[in-house]
Amino acid sequence: MGTSTAYGGPGGGTPLVPSWLGSDGDAGGLASPSAPPAGAPTKDPASPATLPPAPPTRLAIPTPADGSRFTAPRSNFTRFAGSGGSDRASLGRAVSGYVSKSSGGARQAAQRMGASRGSGARLLGFLTDVQARGATEALRSLDLEGLAGRPIDEVFMGLADYICPNAGTVDEGIAREAFIETIVDLSTLGVTDLDALSPDQMQTVFELYATHAIEARLCNDIGTKLVTAPTDPLIALRVQSQLRDFIRNGVSDALTAARAETPNLTQDRVHTFVDTIYERAFGILQTLGDAEADQ
Repeated sequence: MGTSTAYGGPGGGTPLVPSWLGSDGDAGGLASPSAPPAGAPTKDPASPATLPPAPPTRLAIPTPADGSRFTAPRSNFTRFAGSGGSDRASLGRAVSGYVSKSSGGARQAAQRMGASRGSGARLLGFLTDVQARGATEALRSLDLEGLAGRPIDEVFMGLADYICPNAGTVDEGIAREAFIETIVDLSTLGVTDLDALSPDQMQTVFELYATHAIEARLCNDIGTKLVTAPTDPLIALRVQSQLRDFIRNGVSDALTAARAETPNLTQDRVHTFVDTIYERAFGILQTLGDAEADQ
């Protein structure tokens, strides 16, 4: 969880979904390639006179969100971490409050996963291509055929810049951190051969990635005490493991339902599929959190 301790979390006045956060974490509001540069003179086809330059288009400034919306989830998360993982009710309240109040609901929470949604779609698209055409052809389409036949961890490290480009912002850093942690997990699970990857293993790869991405996003927003609150490093690891298992259960349920609805995933549906997974996962996590809080 390198990102979780490197950033103090967003301020309460930060918009729920920043204006620059698109589905791929890229800046939005760019002019159409066919449009003239802002401020360039234009001519009326019926008159040789030059018209005054059009005023530049400005992005709307998002309305600041409730300045205290992170307070309660952060407090509950700190209590959970300080308890060494025994206070599951506080974990439930922290996660449920994060989705419903801090983020404004499951859909808004999913939209905050900008770069992770884009990276998740590229990862799942690559795996879908491997299933359809084989690892060699999938890698050749990315000019990475030299990685063919290598162990899966080496292949994925070679794919890092394609899956998670431009790790310059916190959002992009979360996406890249999640991908690196997924690579580490694959070696411990014994998933080593990309050519022999089964559909269930493909689901596992994406499930791990989405779990790590949501965990890192949540920790950056409300979980800054996750590592520092427990005084014993072993307890800190136990707390982190409980949080990860909690999130993975939500992601797994969301992915299983989505696969049942879309058993034959095609490249043109990958982005929509990934967006659905994140939104459903946050909805399930809110429900699971409410259940923990009521116990």
